[in-house]
Amino acid sequence: MEYKAKYITEDIKLSWYEDKFFKSDIMFDHHMLIWFISGETKIVQADATYIFKKGDIFLIPRNQLATIINYPKDGEPHKTVVMHLSTTRLRDYYSKLNVKPKPSASHKILSYNNHPLLESCLSSLIPYFEMKDLPGDIATLKITEALTILRTIDEKIDDVLANFEEPGKIDLASYMEKNFMFNLPLEKFGYLTGRSLTTFKRDFNKAFNTTPQRWLTQKRLELAHYQFVEKKMKPIDVCYEVGFENLSHFSFAF
Repeated sequence: MEYKAKYITEDIKLSWYEDKFFKSDIMFDHHMLIWFISGETKIVQADATYIFKKGDIFLIPRNQLATIINYPKDGEPHKTVVMHLSTTRLRDYYSKLNVKPKPSASHKILSYNNHPLLESCLSSLIPYFEMKDLPGDIATLKITEALTILRTIDEKIDDVLANFEEPGKIDLASYMEKNFMFNLPLEKFGYLTGRSLTTFKRDFNKAFNTTPQRWLTQKRLELAHYQFVEKKMKPIDVCYEVGFENLSHFSFAF
């Protein structure tokens, strides 16, 4: 895989992939605002699948699980501008505003395609990637601009960006039944269900009477069988969407 990245700061990067595709299972620690320059991305979540391509602009809320598959397309690399909206930066931004966000059980990916203000803001970052010496406040100014635009075009965005609560303890069995296809460390599953790793393993055993590793493998194979038989999907697509690292590992397990 040929992967390259250029950073204005740690919060703003230009990234691209030039190989056939790149796949990863991710838990987003920060909100991510993304503008597509070229290529295509498939994002698979527990209750929805999204396809994004050239020109699309979207925001992925933090603490979401997803399988990300990036593809080059039409002879062009997979290329995006990515802006991380960190909790630290958002706390500072919202400290000057009188905002009381409404609680929400979950946040879906938000699409802002073809909005001229947001596209102008993100495309204006391109020249900065070629510069070596930048004023330290450039990133802050650009992120502030993007946040101001988002608040102008989306009246509900404060409920997402100004919500700084961490995951609380939730029903483990229900959560795992919904999210078993994401290949993440058990520590991440523990965090998202409001538990330490030790408590997660203990509660998991109580709920399912087996180890997380055995249960996850069995659930993923059951889903793979369903996708083969009912949806007639190809092995390469099934492999990555049910939580396996590569086709050889999937074939052996199956």
